[in-house]
Amino acid sequence: MKDRKKIVCLGGGNAMPKAVLFGLKKYPVEISAICAMLDSGGSSGRLRKDYNVVSPGDIRRSFIALANTSPVIENLFNYRFQKGELAGHNFANLLITALELSSNSYEDVSREIYKLLNISHQVLPITLDNSEVCAILEDGTIIEGETNIDIPKHDSSLKIKKVFLKPEANIYPKSMKAIEEADLIVIGPGDLYSSLSQILLVKGTVQAINKSNAKKVYISNLMTKKGETQNFNVSDFSNEIESYLGGELDYILYNKEKPTQRILDKTKEKHPELINMVSFSNDLNSNKFIGLDLLDKSSVSHDSEKLSKAIISLI
Repeated sequence: MKDRKKIVCLGGGNAMPKAVLFGLKKYPVEISAICAMLDSGGSSGRLRKDYNVVSPGDIRRSFIALANTSPVIENLFNYRFQKGELAGHNFANLLITALELSSNSYEDVSREIYKLLNISHQVLPITLDNSEVCAILEDGTIIEGETNIDIPKHDSSLKIKKVFLKPEANIYPKSMKAIEEADLIVIGPGDLYSSLSQILLVKGTVQAINKSNAKKVYISNLMTKKGETQNFNVSDFSNEIESYLGGELDYILYNKEKPTQRILDKTKEKHPELINMVSFSNDLNSNKFIGLDLLDKSSVSHDSEKLSKAIISLI
């Protein structure tokens, strides 16, 4: 529909699809989910290494979040093999890889998945180039690969000084077009260096964002991460994003509700690398910082209904 607002969502991992896409699809908007594509671990990393294909993990999650189909099909897309040579592989990752190997283009792959899952929006890679995200630590050590940054195998007290792509990657043309034509650009939530930076470092992404007339909103993480963003607060995250953009964000959405100690303990037991963002910086009195209750009451994660409502109010 021509009168529908166009929302571009930039991110990766689990947070962006579950928290943003799943909620936004209930509104009369056009969504373009643009995914980080440089996952080097797990099923995605194995398929990327073995077959030189686009890392399918983030795209799979976005497909599922935007799906309008039966629970049986969604469960099939989420199914992960437990034994044998396929152990650890996700069914949808294998399907996307097979489609890519037997198709002429990513458009062919996405077209088939849209049909299978009855998706009326679009899911795009930020790039099709085979690159690697790398981080330089304070002491000069270079960490290569998204997984090694995400799950640090180094001294977590050493801060990340800089991240870069090796080799450089170029933006996927349809992603550039979607960004330039957007009414609202949503960045995050997601890991700063092992997810969001991958997108913003791709050549053409920042230029497309700055060329667009869209409002730019960053959704701050609920928790920081040992070895990656330890001790970061809301303004640390937003300042870092703005440094990539070379300009200011229009809005920063952040959660002001604190999780219960029981839920926090449960989360830390499962994910010991996560640290609750209990402190906020003192400069959140700017009008662009919008603090709301965005918390899911059963876990330390964003509530998709609350978050999507907040996003829609900014258009």
